[in-house]
Amino acid sequence: MNSNQVTPRHRIGVVSYINTVPLIDGLDELADVQLVPAVPSELIRLLLSGQVEVALCSIVDYQIAPESLKIVPAGLLGCDGSTMTVRLFSQVPVERISRIYCDTDSHTSIMLLRVLLHERHKIRPDLVNFDAREHRTGEGEEVQWPEAMLLIGDKVVTDSTPAIRYPYQLDLGAEWKELTGLPFVFATWLTRRETDAAAVGGVLDHQRRHNKERLEHILRSRAVTHAWPIDLARAYLRDMLRFDWTDDMVRGVERFFALAHAMGLITENRPLVFDHL
Repeated sequence: MNSNQVTPRHRIGVVSYINTVPLIDGLDELADVQLVPAVPSELIRLLLSGQVEVALCSIVDYQIAPESLKIVPAGLLGCDGSTMTVRLFSQVPVERISRIYCDTDSHTSIMLLRVLLHERHKIRPDLVNFDAREHRTGEGEEVQWPEAMLLIGDKVVTDSTPAIRYPYQLDLGAEWKELTGLPFVFATWLTRRETDAAAVGGVLDHQRRHNKERLEHILRSRAVTHAWPIDLARAYLRDMLRFDWTDDMVRGVERFFALAHAMGLITENRPLVFDHL
């Protein structure tokens, strides 16, 4: 082989929250892999533009993308009850909320919020795009402490919102479990229909299984990096989150899509198509 030849690389779109480390830790050490980090809501753009081969996208992107995609069943980000890091904060009782400032990092969390508020609380408040890091709306208006806001990801823990200011809180994972009795999938590996993702899917599947066996080591190195207390990170990754596809996970996704479709939040309820590993 020519020593100057560049090794073919799998370009993989990933999220840098602590909840992804059981899926992606160690991938950056593989010679044939290049990780492309972005917030969840940006990954679908990278995938559709061909900048990555596979991406850890919000599950709702499967339905709202302008082209049909397929799921690479090499792992997911989900929960079977409380998730801690997808949370509604409110200064007033939920039934009185009229407007919510929504963290734009995740398409799925915003749609799940709409479904839960309609199904469990019988309200349809206005939603405002909100950059939670900069405390600004999509229009550039600075809003430090809105009456109600949806936050996702590490910032829920590392930039915690004062409980005294927001006495009313909903964990969206727990709310979904109460509503349906099913687990919830926030994100999974997606690829385009024409892509042969068997090779990269095998890499992702192997790394997830390997990381399950070395989770304690991962916790000790990554909790500090993400500014999480290690005991809280351990409980979060071991007890709250789920990373494997199961029959119940499939049923949870199908139920979510059916409810979103009934509310008119998605125009077409595409059947789930899984790639073969």
